[in-house]
Amino acid sequence: MKIIVINGPNLNFLGIREKAVYGNRDYAYLENMIMEKGKELGCQVSVWQSNHEGAIIDRLQECYFDGTDAIIINPGAYTHYSYAIRDALASLENLIKIEIHISDITDRESFRAVSVTREVCDEQIYGMGLEGYTKAMEMALDMFGKK
Repeated sequence: MKIIVINGPNLNFLGIREKAVYGNRDYAYLENMIMEKGKELGCQVSVWQSNHEGAIIDRLQECYFDGTDAIIINPGAYTHYSYAIRDALASLENLIKIEIHISDITDRESFRAVSVTREVCDEQIYGMGLEGYTKAMEMALDMFGKK
């Protein structure tokens, strides 16, 4: 199974920004954790990050052609207003798509509770910290086995 983890804006600043919300572990820690979990699950995993909406859309569209089976995406702030990313995700009907958020988006500012991307994803995970990513990988593998 081929999984890509796509991270949106400011995720590269893990361990730097809002430590009370996102914790002290940095982006390299997250990447390593994901890659180790991929080995454990026997999956081919890649991690990709961009602060640019168009680049995220381009990478999502590449998933259609490159044999990706599952997308785990943390769209960052784009979650709340990017209909362009939503439409790109909706285009990938045959791929497993799981939206992930490190913090509990329902227990923060009111705008964060709104996700325009959720309805085109198979599942949404939030509030589990970085461990939510590994949970999403397990969930994707389970969903893939049921296809």
